[in-house]
Amino acid sequence: MPQTFRNDDSVLRARVQKVVEERRALGLEGLVGGLETVLVTVESERLESAAADFLNTTGYKFETALSYGPDRACVLTHPGSADFLFRTRTSGPKPFADEPLGPKSTHLPGTRVEAMVFLCRDLRRYVDIQKKRGVRFLSDDIIRSDSWLFIQTAPSAYSALSFGFVQWLGEPRRHVSNLSPKADWTLPKPDAPHLKNIGVFDHASVRVRAKDRDDAIVEFLELTGYEFSMAVYVDNLNSITNVARLANEPYAMVITSGLGEAAAGQEGPTEMFIKNYGRRIHHLAFRTERIEDTFAGLKAQGMEFLLELVGSKEEGLKQTFSRPSKETLIVNEYIHRYEGFDGFFTKSNVTLLTEATAKQ
Repeated sequence: MPQTFRNDDSVLRARVQKVVEERRALGLEGLVGGLETVLVTVESERLESAAADFLNTTGYKFETALSYGPDRACVLTHPGSADFLFRTRTSGPKPFADEPLGPKSTHLPGTRVEAMVFLCRDLRRYVDIQKKRGVRFLSDDIIRSDSWLFIQTAPSAYSALSFGFVQWLGEPRRHVSNLSPKADWTLPKPDAPHLKNIGVFDHASVRVRAKDRDDAIVEFLELTGYEFSMAVYVDNLNSITNVARLANEPYAMVITSGLGEAAAGQEGPTEMFIKNYGRRIHHLAFRTERIEDTFAGLKAQGMEFLLELVGSKEEGLKQTFSRPSKETLIVNEYIHRYEGFDGFFTKSNVTLLTEATAKQ
């Protein structure tokens, strides 16, 4: 089938401008802040091994273990960065049960980056506004503990990603509560020098269908205070990498899609990823110092990569992709931005990284 449409930034930017105006008119501006927590759901028998794999490949450390009724969780932290909460879902509703998987993800049906959780300064007001807009949440009302207020959207029809919103009651980032008491287990942090070079969580990239690209971006902007920043087109790979950012916050949301409907066999790596794994987060990126030494150290400990380091000081940044984790299916990106680089990506690096995903 020939390509019947092509995504167009002029159309997207017109919609983005309307979102910004509507956020102000509705009183949403300033209600939602930066990323607080990344919720990663894993198979019940793999919680410890998935968290250990994350500790072994990032600069994060084990903070605490939690119980959610019969389910278990643990919080992994890094100074100045969003927390990661790994948890199981053996009881209660499973919000992603109906989301189609691919042949390379069916063996881990309960594993995915489930939700990005953002700070909210007045959750009651936020929920009231969003419900009037028609936003669907997983719970009828805000979940209240003695440490936090929390609510989570139903999975997006466009990105198959959920978004959470938390208001802390007292101490920020206190995950322990009467609804999530502390559990008595821990995991060690590997004492590897190269892991100390891996810093804060920089961005996540979700893969969406070409036809859902604009809707996925607009939806994210409607739910948060983020702004659309840039789009990098890689025509020969039928791919667009789109970036949304929030001023003075380290985390950016990346939404990657195809250019448009493509003929069979011409889908490109982005759409092939969706066929193989289903719609989901493809990679998590971490800022990395001494990236050459870190890359060598990760290789020495047995980590495999989709490509060598790409980029240079002259181009402004250097990056690489790991192979997907056997525990979570997630690719790790390690990225170093050189001093003075004022962009977010370069087209040359995006092209090489996109091309490398075909090796998955």
